[in-house]
Amino acid sequence: MSHHISPRRVSFDWHRTPLHWIPGEPTATHVINVLHLLLPAGERWFVKVFKEALPLVRDPQLLRDVKGFMGQEATHSVQHSYVLDHLAEQRLDTTEYTRRVDFLFDVLLGDKPPFGLRIPDLEWLRFRLAVIAAVEQFTAVLGDWVLRTEALDRAGPDPVMLDLLRWHGAEEVEHRSVAFDMYQHCGGEEPGRYARRVWGMAITAPVLFYLWGYGATYLIRHDPRLAGRVRYTLRSHNRAIGKGLLPSWRELGAAVPRYLRRTYHPSQEGSLQAAVAYLASSPAAARAAS
Repeated sequence: MSHHISPRRVSFDWHRTPLHWIPGEPTATHVINVLHLLLPAGERWFVKVFKEALPLVRDPQLLRDVKGFMGQEATHSVQHSYVLDHLAEQRLDTTEYTRRVDFLFDVLLGDKPPFGLRIPDLEWLRFRLAVIAAVEQFTAVLGDWVLRTEALDRAGPDPVMLDLLRWHGAEEVEHRSVAFDMYQHCGGEEPGRYARRVWGMAITAPVLFYLWGYGATYLIRHDPRLAGRVRYTLRSHNRAIGKGLLPSWRELGAAVPRYLRRTYHPSQEGSLQAAVAYLASSPAAARAAS
């Protein structure tokens, strides 16, 4: 049975959210905060690439799903941008980092191939769709994790930030198949082109992990409350994993071979039922629906 995907025009009040919204856990706080640095530009780019690909869509149900996906991604971008504003109000300026993220999406993955590369327009579009499908594999895994984890609740986090993360995570699970279906529908894996899926993930996974590590390092280094007393290290990250405050490396790494199976489909990721259940109880989603 098909599930209707549509954006929820949520809003959040950040005035009472502390800089360290997981009390006493600056590493876990800032590793998760990297989402706010990456997603505004990244999800705007998703929408832009999908708009370019819309004329290729011939399936009415997929077209409805894609438009719902685009609406959700646009809303995600806006809401995470507001968190960046809130961080800036607390003297944590993210401009230097986000400028590099903008360069990645606007120039390196922009309308035309970078460095004067001669790639036909349709091939360049299909490559970018492959990258989006690979990114959405990770967002579905992260969305499923944040819906399931109980350790965050026990850590006493700011409830507004937790709702943002779970609302977003639930929508990622809800639309987990759309980018992959779009990529395939637009000829991403026409006969003899399975390698495009491999290349999409081979580029996406290391770049994403690098950006995440660099982002966590940046946030902790520039955190005015830490004043250089704390550094981001693999040991501190693993300590947060041990407390259940971050997804394990195994969880994230296992997403790659699953995605590369020829029989794989993202509908196998997470639980749509759990996602819909959270969206029915989310304070922000409930306000948006009223």
